[in-house]
Amino acid sequence: MVIWTVANQKGGVGKTTTTVTLGGLLAERGHRVLLVDTDPHASLTYYFGIDAEELEVSVFDIFMRGKQITREEILQSLCPTQAEGLDILPASMSLATLDRAMGNKGGMGLLLKKALQLIAADYDYVLIDCPPVMGVLMVNALAACQRVLIPVQTEFLALKGLERMIATMALMRGSKQALAYTIIATMYDKRTRASLEAFKALKETYQDQVWSSVVPIDTKFRDASLAQTPPHMFTSNARGVFAYNTLLTYLLQLAPEA
Repeated sequence: MVIWTVANQKGGVGKTTTTVTLGGLLAERGHRVLLVDTDPHASLTYYFGIDAEELEVSVFDIFMRGKQITREEILQSLCPTQAEGLDILPASMSLATLDRAMGNKGGMGLLLKKALQLIAADYDYVLIDCPPVMGVLMVNALAACQRVLIPVQTEFLALKGLERMIATMALMRGSKQALAYTIIATMYDKRTRASLEAFKALKETYQDQVWSSVVPIDTKFRDASLAQTPPHMFTSNARGVFAYNTLLTYLLQLAPEA
């Protein structure tokens, strides 16, 4: 089971869109895919029409149950989506209380990793959508994955957020092997100087860590979210879907991470 965490310490850069679109495209290619929502705002959960306030079980229960969680309990908390082969482990608003309740306890950073190991035989890929705040949730998401996908809006304020994200990953790993990551330029508008210069700066600063292409601004992403379906199912020929399909091919060609 390969786990990718989609993270950035700046909001509004396309994390949920990246998670949904890549997850949907992986499922379309025949993989068994699980999306995990670790954001208290539950954008990924609401994307699929699931009311986070009405859930009886969610990813919150994994943290509260801790090491006592069972495979059966995890499977009971999963929800199917409209896409065959694509499931979601939804979030609830209660996640906002985790840092206060658990932040000072030892051994809290590996709970999600250990829980996902219990269902490793059930899925080929797991994509974790992160909150834009460093805390117990992001620590768990980063500790669980083999690769971090970092969407970065092509404007200079977003580049500052990227610097914080890279620093966070370095602090987490310390002297251990560096965490693999791929930077994805999103919301690219070739008509604007800001996008052109921001993408140029990304490539100059981070070089091989930056995917060589971009995800353009595409209103079809918003339309797909209103339809509560992965973008490729809403409109397969949208330029944004084409970009993510190209990105997915690139990611799958990287060294095996399982």
